[in-house]
Amino acid sequence: MDFGRRTLWARLGPVSLRLDVRSLAVCAVLAALSLSVALVALASGDFRLSVSEVVSAVLDRQSFAHTIVVDWRMPRVLAALVFGAALGVSGAIFQSLTRNPLASPDIIGFSTGAYTGALLVMVLAGGSYLRVAGGALAGGLATAALVYLLAYRRGVQGFRLIIVGIAVAATLNSFNTWLMLTADLEVAMAAATWGIGSLNDTGWAQAGLGGVVIGVLLLVAVPLARPLRQLELGDDAARARGVAVEPARLALVALGVALTAAVSAAAGPIVFVALAAGQISRRLTRTAGVALAPAAFLGALMLCACDYVAQHVLPTPLPVGVVTVVLGGGYLIWLLIHESRRRL
Repeated sequence: MDFGRRTLWARLGPVSLRLDVRSLAVCAVLAALSLSVALVALASGDFRLSVSEVVSAVLDRQSFAHTIVVDWRMPRVLAALVFGAALGVSGAIFQSLTRNPLASPDIIGFSTGAYTGALLVMVLAGGSYLRVAGGALAGGLATAALVYLLAYRRGVQGFRLIIVGIAVAATLNSFNTWLMLTADLEVAMAAATWGIGSLNDTGWAQAGLGGVVIGVLLLVAVPLARPLRQLELGDDAARARGVAVEPARLALVALGVALTAAVSAAAGPIVFVALAAGQISRRLTRTAGVALAPAAFLGALMLCACDYVAQHVLPTPLPVGVVTVVLGGGYLIWLLIHESRRRL
């Protein structure tokens, strides 16, 4: 029997879960790699530690190393893992709904909408974390509603959603530029730095609150995974299998936008992780569609690794968004070439 097609069944009360063996193995490997990168990141910096010293520092609350590891470095590392997982799941949701590898919140405008909402709050009402978070969520949901309504013609087709999303994103980018040009210099500089996508100012407040919100949203994603798989078969097939198509699609869109907005509120619009995580994980697991769990683990690994490169590998430390743009741009070029050849 093909190893990639072997499955396990797990039963939790009335719920039965079908688990693909290859997907489980891929998730385990990605989790181990993420943990390894996280430990290296906790040990790296001006005050270098070994991995064993990192573990000792976590346990010894009286040491100076505990302050460095737990108070200074750990919030950033945990935020990279959690935010990366959120972006991976968000990208997987939109790519599954549209059945298009180019569909991700940063391509179809939802990340831009979250940035617009946060930017309006920062410029008009001040930049406390809760205000920015609320603005990002409101902006992302409003943009998603606008794109959904403009793309709706007796249902939502994936290609139409992407084209409308790109157009809305272009309009919002112009509006964001105007806001930056008319804002006070200090506010504009802070907003520009935040808009690149950065974990530099991430502390326990952002990592803790963002982690709780994202954790709840990821739990919500579990019961929505089944209708998401059914929707990949087409609306008619999904209805035949008992799925309420439009309510399920709206719930999934709202979930994907909420995950993106939660990350944007804490760290700015970190782009291309959502685009790449779903498709790369699909190739690793060799599944027909985009699975949420492998995309989450790969997104966590990607963002944590990119942040490590941004901090410790480059000659000058840079925001993580700069690294994800460079890597994501190369991936996007490869994806466009691959898709164009496949369609010939």
